[in-house]
Amino acid sequence: MLYSYHGCRGGDNIVIFVATTNEHKVKEILEVAPEGVTLSPVPHQIDVEEDGNSFLENSVKKAIAYGNAFGQPVLADDSGLVVYALNGFPGVFSARFMGNAPYKVKMEKILEMLKGKDRKAAFVCCATFYDPHSKLLLSVEERVEGRIAEEIRGCGGFGYDPFFIPDGYDKTFGEAPELKKQISHRSKAFKKLFRLLEGIGAIERERNRTL
Repeated sequence: MLYSYHGCRGGDNIVIFVATTNEHKVKEILEVAPEGVTLSPVPHQIDVEEDGNSFLENSVKKAIAYGNAFGQPVLADDSGLVVYALNGFPGVFSARFMGNAPYKVKMEKILEMLKGKDRKAAFVCCATFYDPHSKLLLSVEERVEGRIAEEIRGCGGFGYDPFFIPDGYDKTFGEAPELKKQISHRSKAFKKLFRLLEGIGAIERERNRTL
């Protein structure tokens, strides 16, 4: 299922669908959602083939597909781990790498691939808003630079967090989940996206449309 959050205001909240089944992603987006915005599950999932060559392509594809299918504004994102010495791998394949293998197994494989190589890496997130009524399509990309640790450390966060150390720190996101909330790629991307939407009046226009 998808996950929802209801803003602090009353009946003038606007509803934006979130095109993900990942509970952790939704929680990160909720941390930065403006007051008066309701993030709601879509009625049901639809099949969207994430075959793009970039986070931007996949994020836009998901947002447009869900927005057109349900006739409501949609937030979507595509994100992943980029390891520079591996030519950006796993990149857009971050979630699909090694199929349904646990992330611990995926991380162990990447650690093996990185033996003797530079460990610089980044978490990247492309966040997209699409409104099928106005045809407004807006995407932003943010990243957190860092490096891959020598070993898996910490049990906080999710995905590749336990072996990613952000620049300027000595702990992995798995060891410092509260730090991740402040500086994560997804948090940065959606903060910027919401600021842009508010700046161009898109949220206020949508609120007036639904009154």
